[in-house]
Parts: sequence; structure tokens; C-alpha cells
Amino acid sequence: MVYRVSADLIVILHVSFVFFVLLGGLLVWRWPRLIWWHLPAVAWGAFVEFSGWTCPLTPLEDWLRTQSGKPDYAGDFMMHDLLPVLYPDALTHTFQIALGMMVVTLNLLIYGERWRVSRTSCGRQ
Repeated sequence: MVYRVSADLIVILHVSFVFFVLLGGLLVWRWPRLIWWHLPAVAWGAFVEFSGWTCPLTPLEDWLRTQSGKPDYAGDFMMHDLLPVLYPDALTHTFQIALGMMVVTLNLLIYGERWRVSRTSCGRQ
């Protein structure tokens, strides 16, 4: 039971990290000091996607599920709802490159807009 719950918590952490990588720039807009957390997270996320590496949380999740004695849970929320977000069936290296480009592009757009707005508001004062 402890291993299964731990694996579920790791999945939640993993999904949260992915969303932070993708949309954390919006949080930085509100709390600028988060940039020191967000930029390394984006760099790591893009690196993992571009290189085809596996995030270290993935083997930890797998190990915890194996230790629980039940690597697959029929009807389990984690296995059927959250894990496909992290590990789509069509995850090829080409798809990973596309995901990496999406991470970089989305964050460049968010940071670019934030920079544009801050420059515009500074010019009006």
C-alpha cells in the first residue's frame, strides 16, 4: 500500500512539474522571483525531450509500482487518467522533439509577451 501511494504521489509530482514547465511562465508573470525556478525547469524539460532521455521520476514510479506487487491497476486513476498524459502511446523520438519545441516556443511566447508588456508600461510612465 505504501509503495502504491508513493508511486501515485510521484505521478502527481511529475504531472505538476510538466505543467510548471509548460505554463510556469504565467506564474513568473505574477511572481517574478519564480523565474529562478522556472528557467532551469524549462531547460531540463526541453533537454529531456530533445535528447530522448527518460526523466528520473519515471524509473522511480516504475520501481514503486513493482514493489507494490501490482504494476497495473485496473480502473486506477493514476494508470488511466494521469499516466497517459506523461507517456502517450505514440511517444517516439520525433514526437519528443515536437514536445521539446512546444515547451520552448510556448515559454518564449509567454516571456516575450511579459517583456513587451513591461517595456510598454515603463514607456508610459
